[in-house]
Amino acid sequence: MTQTQDAVRFPSPSIVPYRGGCVTEPAFFALDYLVKWRADVTVGGQAFTDVEVLPLLREVLADPARYGVSAADAEAARERFLDQAGQALVQEGGQRAWLEREFLPDR
Repeated sequence: MTQTQDAVRFPSPSIVPYRGGCVTEPAFFALDYLVKWRADVTVGGQAFTDVEVLPLLREVLADPARYGVSAADAEAARERFLDQAGQALVQEGGQRAWLEREFLPDR
């Protein structure tokens, strides 16, 4: 399988919606939001509607062939998620490394 730009598609989680009120730790609120962030995702031409993106990406990374994509496609999607969600997390005072840990095998 060759790597393609459109093998794994999802929108950018660029802005964490602040619900107002007293949030003393906005970075942790943002992390929780991004870990559970839902969107429409396409993997290898198969549409997944309103799914939690991070858990789906973990599944794709664990078995790319099952989803009809290459390991390189899966890794590129992981990096794109980390870049986009990581920027949103950093804006709230968090660290990209927190999201990177979510992709470790023991999760």
